Amino acid sequence: HILGGWSVNGVMSSYTGTPFTVSSPGGSLNAPGNSQTADQVAPLNLLGGIGRGSYYYDPASFKAVTDVRFGTTGRNIVRASGVWNTDLMINRSFKITERVSTAFRAEFYNMPNTAHFGGVSSGSVTSGNFMRILSSFGERQVRFGLRVAF
Repeated sequence: HILGGWSVNGVMSSYTGTPFTVSSPGGSLNAPGNSQTADQVAPLNLLGGIGRGSYYYDPASFKAVTDVRFGTTGRNIVRASGVWNTDLMINRSFKITERVSTAFRAEFYNMPNTAHFGGVSSGSVTSGNFMRILSSFGERQVRFGLRVAF
């Protein structure tokens, strides 16, 4: 009686981050107020910083364009951090009498409590927050429920 009647459901999701363009001011093109792609001066190095204010990519890989020309990088060449998440639900039904039953439910959202970082705060090489992660979301949530049917 104790071990029977349990059910377990789960959802696991994993997806990559959105692509973004590393940009540079368009002043060298005589196009104030516009931007262009930056110059890539070193191989792209994923630092994968953990925690607020950490660098996700090495900012030294890019620099602003100062000559009268377009930048050397393409559009959407880097991706923001992705998300991995697991949700779990445990359910147990109890029969009290022929007409009365109860159901217990425990729901765990983001069960392993993995941090979901917001995207890179700025893709502009002249920004003070260039390639930094400044936000996170997705804390673990636990809910319990008890239902009586008669």
